[in-house]
Amino acid sequence: MRLMTGPVTAVAGVLASRMIRVALGAVTGVLIARTLLPEGRGVYAVMTTAAATAVVVGHLSLEKSHIVFWPDSSRHRPLITNALVLGTALGCVAALATFGIVAASASPGAFPLWAVALLAVPFGTASINLTSVLLLQSRTKTVNRATTIAALTQCLPILALMAAGHVTVASAVVCWAASTVVPFLFAVRALWPIPLRRDKSLVRRQLSLSGRYHVGWVAYHMLLSVDILLLNAMDSAATVGIYTVAGTLMTLARIPADSITQVVLPRQAVSGAHEAERLTARTLRLNLLVSAAFIGLVAAASPWAIPLVYGHAFAAGVAPLLVLAPGALALTVTRPTEQYLVRLGRPMTMTAIACTALAVNLVLNLVLIPPWGAVGAALASTVAYTLLALLETAWFLRSARVGVSELVPRLTDLRALSPRTPAATGTAGRRAGAPVTVARVEGAARTERTERTEKAPRHVP
Repeated sequence: MRLMTGPVTAVAGVLASRMIRVALGAVTGVLIARTLLPEGRGVYAVMTTAAATAVVVGHLSLEKSHIVFWPDSSRHRPLITNALVLGTALGCVAALATFGIVAASASPGAFPLWAVALLAVPFGTASINLTSVLLLQSRTKTVNRATTIAALTQCLPILALMAAGHVTVASAVVCWAASTVVPFLFAVRALWPIPLRRDKSLVRRQLSLSGRYHVGWVAYHMLLSVDILLLNAMDSAATVGIYTVAGTLMTLARIPADSITQVVLPRQAVSGAHEAERLTARTLRLNLLVSAAFIGLVAAASPWAIPLVYGHAFAAGVAPLLVLAPGALALTVTRPTEQYLVRLGRPMTMTAIACTALAVNLVLNLVLIPPWGAVGAALASTVAYTLLALLETAWFLRSARVGVSELVPRLTDLRALSPRTPAATGTAGRRAGAPVTVARVEGAARTERTERTEKAPRHVP
């Protein structure tokens, strides 16, 4: 595996890539919004959200198993093969199932257009799995390049179509589908040659492990997207179009935290338990520090920025954005926490937490959308996101046996990305001469906690 030298450079590269992609996505969203207005943007959002949900359901959380099996270098090639073969096969099943649901319901949009959106699903599922491998290899430049080209693939045709006066819901969906395929092509090219002969024993172990996490991951994704589907069903496509503006801007504000989290993943996967706990706590502090600044800036600018950029038809999106901002900040701590919690080998607990947050979100949406519309959906999401973050963080604190004070952001945490940070290699976090095995990774956290129980104070009840 390649060394991850210079974490500052790595984070800067990921941050730049994500900023470019989201900026291009924002431009695309503005063009679609100004051309199609709230109702057209809402129809587009419902179709792409449904297709994205099919991708999440279909990929079966195989990347969770990658974290566990990756320290065994003999499994690298079989993991890559399974990522491709299982990803495309499961994606086809998910796409067909989603199309059946659409055909049986009163979903907006024509069936041929739905077919185009769902054709991208198998590529999306395989892309998630293959990108996970690239990140574990610390090949962030390849991932950054793919995400940037994907954004251009969506944005440039929309610009050309707008210049010609031909932007429609259909053309917007086609461009989205094309941009979903691009990361898949980059990942296959970067990992080629990929042998197509599967390791059936490894397949069974991956599916057994990943399947235990998958229900929770699907619940997490639904937590982030069910508000859009419920708004469409209980209010209108126009309200969905307005609401998605708030979601887009909050996604933009979360880019720095997501970039930091992506870069630390290799070290979280292969480090010893104590180092992984220390790294996770530091990442949480840094994410909170950076995200509070970015999300606060976006929220403060939204009252004049949304009408100016999207048009006065979307001015009603300011209130949902302000309500959604605290929830967006809470979400920035969930991903690095989950990357640590996967190591503990308790998937059902993670699933229970995600399902609890989803259940709260569903109930609150059903109660708050009728009287308050988009603002009610935003409030429901903020409460549910905050609950998810609190439950996962409490679990991390108990497992690591650190105090809440360890998660309070400090300006000195900005030094966490110093180039002197140890490289993330396949031997990171090992004692000299100790082989890395799947059993060691799965049991590292338990072993380290046992060793510290007798000598570390219990900061958390």
